[in-house]
Parts: sequence; C-alpha cells; structure tokens
Amino acid sequence: MNKSTFPGQPATVSALANAAGGINAGNFVEPNIDEQLFRFNSDDTPLMNLMLRAKRVKVNSPEVDHFMIDEPKSTLTLTSDLKGGQSQGILPLRAGEENLPRQYATLLVKGIDGYDQNGANITPGKPLMLFVVGHDAATGCPIVRAVNGRRSSPDDEVTTLPTVPGGTKVVLLANSLYETQKEVDPDLIVPQPTRVYLQKRGMNQVVSDYFESQRKRTPFSKAIVAEQAIANFKVRGNRTLWAGRAGKFQVNVPNLGMQTIYSTEGLRWQFKRELQHSGRWTVEKIIALAKMFFTGEDVPKTALLLAGKDLLEQIQCVDFSHHPEIQITTKVNSVGWSVTNFHTVFGDIEIKREPTLDRLGWSHSGALIGEDRLVHYVYSAEHSFEDRMQGHEASRSGILIWDALALKGSCHIWIDGEGEAAAADSERLRLWDSITAPEPEEGCIYYLVNDCPAIGAGAKSGTMWLYESGAWKEYTGEITAA
Repeated sequence: MNKSTFPGQPATVSALANAAGGINAGNFVEPNIDEQLFRFNSDDTPLMNLMLRAKRVKVNSPEVDHFMIDEPKSTLTLTSDLKGGQSQGILPLRAGEENLPRQYATLLVKGIDGYDQNGANITPGKPLMLFVVGHDAATGCPIVRAVNGRRSSPDDEVTTLPTVPGGTKVVLLANSLYETQKEVDPDLIVPQPTRVYLQKRGMNQVVSDYFESQRKRTPFSKAIVAEQAIANFKVRGNRTLWAGRAGKFQVNVPNLGMQTIYSTEGLRWQFKRELQHSGRWTVEKIIALAKMFFTGEDVPKTALLLAGKDLLEQIQCVDFSHHPEIQITTKVNSVGWSVTNFHTVFGDIEIKREPTLDRLGWSHSGALIGEDRLVHYVYSAEHSFEDRMQGHEASRSGILIWDALALKGSCHIWIDGEGEAAAADSERLRLWDSITAPEPEEGCIYYLVNDCPAIGAGAKSGTMWLYESGAWKEYTGEITAA
C-alpha cells in the first residue's frame, strides 16, 4: 500500500500532511496525479455489478434460509442389484431418495430393455418401466413391479422383473392411476436450506471545513476524495462477495452493550461443482465445459465466465483454426461489458476478466455463472447520508448497506487452476483427454474428452466416469450435494 494512503483516517489538512511524509499543512507539493486513478470503474467490480442486477429479495432478518436447488430430482440411482425372476421387488435407492417415488408412480429404467406386449420377446432400445406398488416398512424403499416385463404366458396378469444391476439410473415419470382413483400421495418435496448471513458494510468520509477551504496544489477536492473512498468501498466489498467466510459473533459496544456482527459467505465457497483443471485448454475442453453447464438438471439462459488473467490468457490462446463451427466474437453484453463470446452448439459463453480474482491469488481460476441464477438478499437497501459532526468543524458522509449474494440452481461451475482442495460438499470434476486411464482418485468425476478404452468399453468421449469402491462406474453428472 502506498504510505501516503491511510484508510479510515479523516481527510483533514494535518492528517493528510502527516500521510504525505510531513509536508507542511497548506503547502502540498506532490507530482501531478492521473485523475483516472480516482475514477471508479465498474469493470473493477464485475461480481458486485452482477449482484446489483440479480433478483432482489427483501428480507426482514440478517439470517436467511436459502434454497439453492429449486428443481426436483429426475434421476435416481440403484445402490445394489434388483433381483430378477420375481413378480415384485424392493428397489434399492440411495439414502434420501427412497421416498421420492410415491405409490402409483412409474419409473423408466435406463439401459435395461423391456418386453413386447405378449411378454415373450425383448424390445431392443425400448427400456423397462416399473410401477411403484408401495414402500417397504423396514428400508423405506419403494416396492416395484414391471410394467413391460417377461410373461410365462400372454394371459399372465403379472410380469416378472429382470435383474437390474446396481448403479443403474431410473427416471421419475408421471403416476398412473386406476379408473376411479382421485386421491394420491403428495409429492415428497423436502428442500434442504443453507443458512445465509447478510453482512452490514459501511463507508464513512470525514472532511474538515479547513481542508475543504484550502487551495491545494494537488486537486484534492471533496468530490475526488469521496469518489476514491467509494471506489475502495466497492472494491473491498467485491473481494468479500468472492472470498468472505460466513460468521456470526458478538462485540461489546460502549454505551450499547453486546451487538451481533454477521459476515457473509463468499461465492467461491458456494459452488457445488468444481472443475479441477490442469494442462492446456483446447477447443474440445471448452465444448465439454459448455456441455456440462448447459445440459444439466438446471439450464440457465446465459453463461458468463468471470476469469482470472492467466485463465483468460490460456483460453484466448486456444487454436480454433480446425473448428470453423466455433465462432469467436467481441460484443457488448446485456450488462454493458465488452466480452469475448464463444458460440458453441450448446450455448454461448461470455468471458470477462475479473481483476479481483487476481488480487485473491486465483489468476488461473474462474467462475462460470448463470447470470439469471443469482439472488441478492437485502435487509437494508444501500443508502448514503451526510451530516455535520457534533462538536467539530467537519462534515461526515457515508454509505451503508446490509446484504448478501447467493447462487441459485446447480449449473454454476468453479474452475480451479491453482490446485487447491475442493470443498467437502462439492462435486470434483476433471477433464480427461488421454486414452490411458487416470490415476484413480476416489470421489472424483472424470469427463472424457476422448474415448478411453482403458476405463471401460463404454468409456466414450462425452461421458463421465467415477472411481468408486474399487471400480469405474459411469456417472450421469447430476448434482447430489444439497
């Protein structure tokens, strides 16, 4: 920090003289100052600008229960085999998923073929469908029967279940009711909230009458000093929006007693998907990134990549000469920024440099955000004030705001290029472009940019694989973190 800058100090002639190295009051002799340094540029705080454009939710408490995932699950996973050869069986599902299929619901089994109308011949490519009869009292898992299973005779009323291996995905379809039925179980919707703290931030500027009345060689007018103070306030607030940690504690305030202070959780720690990237970026990797972003459970309208300077450089240096279908243009987006726009078949990715990431040590990293998937919680709207300081020949002006920024939906992806450990409650992703299998890393999801026969026969380009319990398993990519 420049030693001539003392944050938080009153802008008096004496204080400024001391800050400038003891130059006599009223005789400021300084090199000429570039006025651009004093002008606040919105490009320095992109995340804060996104917050101000985000969906605004007025709340009446500094503590908010935030529901990140709005969309209900559509795909469930079998934890073990469903035994075949029986008329009905217990569908083994993950904890927390067993109550999602209600009685009379139908389920489509991915990768398992059903039988024809007579129940004699398999229908290739037409999957098995299950019907939920009820729930097992001991495990809570649904009891199912096959809709289009095998029949010993065309006249059999009930079909038999085929064997369904563990790890198979089943898709939740609509319920199917009998002809006079009108009552059904309500859908089990038990959203899991996270507690969000709204942080109160403030900026005060004190200017003495004597300071303002001086004719100064350097153009330190009241307006310029206030502009620089606001710029500092915005920039530091932008760092907090990225990297702050949630906290709640009390301090003892003279004459007022114990007061509660809240600190908000930065966006960096809210991502549920983290792409741990290493090596060079390629066209195939960028397309894979677009595919992961636009084709999940939560599909946003836009993709904005706020990138550190080194990540931005790497992407800009990608060779696109062999991919004429990829269009790269410069445009002014809806926020008013000049961005680099990558057009892919899955959707457009707008890339904008975020200087704050560089200052936080994340220059190789970035955040792929759905602009329409942000929530701005406000307890007290930003407001400014100006008043005279009692007992002093000085005026005080300031800004106060009490708010928080939160991610909505599951589309957002944090790109980690620093090699940091992923958050415990997030899903770790890696892009893999080799024909040899990666060194197995438990719990890490690998997106295959090329075919990788070393993982398995079905390890084709564009699929995702997870090494779990000593074996490779295909992964659908659905977000499971709350």
